[in-house]
Amino acid sequence: VLGLSWVGIDDDFFSLGGHSLLATRVIARIRALLGVEVGVRVLFEAPTVAGLVARLGEAGPARLALGRYARPDVVPLSFAQRRLWFLYQLEGQSATYNIPCVLRLCGRLDRGALAAALGDVIGRHESLRTVFPQVDGMPCQVVLEGGGLPGLPVTEVAAGGLAGVLEARVRCGFDLAVEPPVRAELFVVGPDEHVLLLVVHHIAGDGWSVRPLLADLSVAYAARCRGHAPGWAPLPVQYVDYTLWQHELLGDEADSGSLFAGQVAYWEQQLGGLPEQLVLPMDRARPAVASQRGDQLGVRVDAGVHHKLVGLARDSGASMYMVLQAGLAVLLSRLGAGHDIPIGCPIAGRTDQALDDLVGFFVNTLVLRTDTSGNPTFRELLARVRETALSAYAHQDVPFEYLVGALNPVRSLAHHPLFQVMLALQNLETTSVDLVGLDVSMLPASTGAAKFDLSFGLFECRDATGRPAGIEGVIDYATDLFDPATIEALAARLVR
Repeated sequence: VLGLSWVGIDDDFFSLGGHSLLATRVIARIRALLGVEVGVRVLFEAPTVAGLVARLGEAGPARLALGRYARPDVVPLSFAQRRLWFLYQLEGQSATYNIPCVLRLCGRLDRGALAAALGDVIGRHESLRTVFPQVDGMPCQVVLEGGGLPGLPVTEVAAGGLAGVLEARVRCGFDLAVEPPVRAELFVVGPDEHVLLLVVHHIAGDGWSVRPLLADLSVAYAARCRGHAPGWAPLPVQYVDYTLWQHELLGDEADSGSLFAGQVAYWEQQLGGLPEQLVLPMDRARPAVASQRGDQLGVRVDAGVHHKLVGLARDSGASMYMVLQAGLAVLLSRLGAGHDIPIGCPIAGRTDQALDDLVGFFVNTLVLRTDTSGNPTFRELLARVRETALSAYAHQDVPFEYLVGALNPVRSLAHHPLFQVMLALQNLETTSVDLVGLDVSMLPASTGAAKFDLSFGLFECRDATGRPAGIEGVIDYATDLFDPATIEALAARLVR
């Protein structure tokens, strides 16, 4: 899990580079190998092999394992897909939930091999060739047979015009009822310079999905350059299997003994009395209907501060995410948001190891509520954040989309329900792609959309020795509400 060649039984998981996402993978590995269920909290409390072994006696039986399912005539949407489909019906075709990936390819490119490799990848992952029509008024998943693209469009473009063309393509929506949720186009900038644009709709993928998608593209391109199809082993499960497993795992919401009912009861108590919306330092009144238009600003925390934050997290038995969440809650509170600060936390949702290499929409969103009242010290506030987060991780299976319906907050087209500020920390190693014979680099891309009032997307940097080298990222913000200068001032206060 940590990618190390050797770990001692008394070595601390978090000191070796572990974090909340990897902790979830450890729990999934324990479940698969030992057949027992251990909570993420246990790993935070006993972060060594020796400590975990001593706690295994407290473990219960493993939950339902993910496997292949017989396909019903009509395949329902996963819970996460339901809300995106609903928003799609509300908004129509838009770029709000587009996930762009832009690759600059320098060197001698085999265009035919690239087109075939993209077809191989789409054939491998059913989620990339799934459409979402309605049957008897209800949306369903229909997997199109076979793989491949209708063709890889090739467009010649001058270097000076590339940015504008990419921006226009990234912002094109999908017709999810009939159109596969992935689009690709190759731009020719020069004889040995190309740019490949991939756009996946969020209903078929998430941030984690970019890694297996590009890894499989690398394998397939190498094989096609040699004149044959990739010889990879079949994936253990597909997204339809996950959907059917999710419904069985959670059980009937009307059954008080189901996992569904138990976790919903936790969230109903945890989020009772939540403020309808945070008071933020907006430059304009909130419109009656949010336009979803947005912009972004880069932000960076230097290596010295990063090093101190890592030490604080380690000394407090907390993750870096918890430290950043506590800091953001303090800032928002001081800016007038009050003492009850709900922040959205994306969580990978890949709680079974069979999902590690699958492209699909698994990410869930937890609402982490921070109480800043009582003038606590920062360490005291961090302890509150840690406790809230660990409890939330133990109840992460109920989809956010269902909670919105169960909690029934005041509905509004003006703002996101339950929270309006998102904080994401990218813990995975930098995504890379290796296309044989080519120098490949990733280019930034923005959809120009804002799902939330404010969204902080951060990434921990490490030097060659693994030491903290800074925290980088962007703040996405709704231009309905904020001017660039306001976000610049907010970013400066957060970093300071």
